[in-house]
Amino acid sequence: MLGDNLPPPNEVVALYNQYNIHRMRLYDPNPAVLQALRGSNIQLMLGLPSNSLQSIATSQDVANAWVQNNVLNYIDSVQFRYIVVGNEVRPTDPFCPFLFPAMQNIQTAIEKCSAANRIKVTAAFGYGVMNVSYPPSQRSFREDYGFFLNPILGFLTKNQAPLLLNVYPYFAYVNNPGQIRLDYTLFTAPPGLIPDPPLSYSNLFDAMMDAAYSALERAGIYNNNLVRHVKGGTPKRPGKPIETYIFGMFDEDQKQPELEKHWGLFSPNKQLKYPINLNH
Repeated sequence: MLGDNLPPPNEVVALYNQYNIHRMRLYDPNPAVLQALRGSNIQLMLGLPSNSLQSIATSQDVANAWVQNNVLNYIDSVQFRYIVVGNEVRPTDPFCPFLFPAMQNIQTAIEKCSAANRIKVTAAFGYGVMNVSYPPSQRSFREDYGFFLNPILGFLTKNQAPLLLNVYPYFAYVNNPGQIRLDYTLFTAPPGLIPDPPLSYSNLFDAMMDAAYSALERAGIYNNNLVRHVKGGTPKRPGKPIETYIFGMFDEDQKQPELEKHWGLFSPNKQLKYPINLNH
């Protein structure tokens, strides 16, 4: 959208159809584009800009109006797939505290109009949300993101919505040209170039994606899988449940190092940080 010589929205929609492109991402609700999408059957990922987070987070009425104006007014003929609240929000951003409440208010607005079964509310993060551990299986989310990312992950799990991650292998390559081979970036490297037993990687994209999956497993999803797993014992003791204790019950802001402050199942206000079933 950031150009002064671009074709009008109706021509862009026609171009999508010409090349059988079935999904589109808009970073903000542009009325002309939404109008052009009517009847197109293009599935839309609609962004709510970060500069709107505070107003949406602090007023359910504002959130309801945003959904009405930008979604419900078009929902009869536009195929909404996701509403992406904010984009690449970082812990140091002034609007960071408003990201999760804004997601909650948009979700409430979607549920009020009975559209939650067809439209998922989510957020998109830059790859900077990941730490720099290596190999992919050892990656996790950065500690300084935990205070606002963990509740979001719980929200997404509860609503069966995906976490969106903006993955740019090009940036990873140009920032580390001495460590990352060009063929590894371009999908032309030989198989098994990067070992990560029992897996291996021949391209940077796969490595970045699996690193994200590893981070998600460490961020609460792990505990859900743990509860299910210990019921069945281990290979040496199959069928014998393992008496297991999860550390810990609450986040502890006096713990050191920093990462251990965020290991609780609950926040100090007794709010569950992410959905977990302890009775599998």
